[in-house]
Amino acid sequence: MKKMFIGSLLLICLSGCDMGPKSSYGFTLPDGNVEYGQQYFVDFRCIDCHTIIGKEELAQVLILDQIDPVMDFPLGGRTAKIATYGQLVTSIINPSHKVSDKYQVTPVIEDGQSIMRNYNSIMTVDELIDIVAFLQDQYELQPYTQSRYMAY
Repeated sequence: MKKMFIGSLLLICLSGCDMGPKSSYGFTLPDGNVEYGQQYFVDFRCIDCHTIIGKEELAQVLILDQIDPVMDFPLGGRTAKIATYGQLVTSIINPSHKVSDKYQVTPVIEDGQSIMRNYNSIMTVDELIDIVAFLQDQYELQPYTQSRYMAY
């Protein structure tokens, strides 16, 4: 019984290590420039829909251009889990890949697809790398606080 349990556990673990032709194994991009990434974030009008927690001054561009934000999808700040580099890249190049359940019934989604503009033929790889570096720099890992229970 114990061997069967260990074998099943091993199979489950290995199934998560996809090494097939569509796996992300071996994929990596060079480090980006955070300052350039912030400028590209503004230049590509990401600020029309996204705010950066702690960088509210970026929204001043909208005020100066007299543009009403399409929506307010906050990014950055304290979080229990920081998005990986791959998740951030995927969110930019394929925003409909994974849409949170809380946004399924909002104006962010149209026919099950994200309304985020497709930048794949507009943005260079260098610009993408820099924007991802900027976004990753905006998150602060909030350590998990373990619950304390009183002894009875």
